[in-house]
Amino acid sequence: MNGNLVVTIGRQCGSGGKRIGEKLAERLGVKCYDKELLALAAKNSGLCEELFETHDEKPTSSFLYSLVMDTYSKAYTSSAYMDMPLNHKIFLAQFDTIKKLANEESCVIVGRCADYALAEYPNVSTVFITASNEDKIAYLQEIYKVDSAKAKDIMVKTDKKRASYYNYYSSKKWGDSRSYDLCINRSSVGMDGAVDMIVELTRVKKIWLEQGKK
Repeated sequence: MNGNLVVTIGRQCGSGGKRIGEKLAERLGVKCYDKELLALAAKNSGLCEELFETHDEKPTSSFLYSLVMDTYSKAYTSSAYMDMPLNHKIFLAQFDTIKKLANEESCVIVGRCADYALAEYPNVSTVFITASNEDKIAYLQEIYKVDSAKAKDIMVKTDKKRASYYNYYSSKKWGDSRSYDLCINRSSVGMDGAVDMIVELTRVKKIWLEQGKK
């Protein structure tokens, strides 16, 4: 990883996690990867980018997950990889791309089990962003130009999908405070306040690592 500073951001739908990630990246002078990660994974794997968009953060079964991990780290040209179902290939391509990014540059990565993919990287700071339902619905109304009922529907369905995806592909639980270094309620501190807290987390964590966790 060469000392690269990487922040992963999990987020509830409507919490503003993506925007917080973008603001954080601007503050740190690094890139923020969200949907951009799909294009990179497509390029690295040779699969069509549209396939990544279709399968983005969508769950599979725990049985299929076990098959994925049994063949993980095999080359894309291996027979085991070639015989895998498409959703397996897409997951592994994203997993590998996340690791590749962390090894090559400092960055902010939003969603897609990035904290799990980088669990063995000591310089990674893992964050989860939440907010009150009222604030999340209002944010989604503004983003999608819909009424409150539609915004709530988007929020509930998206969070269900993200939780299912994360819980299947990781050994942790989506949104559980024990799964992250820092959980932030955006409704309590605002987006800029959330960025300040994450920057402070990275500063303190760097000192902690340099001191050997003494």
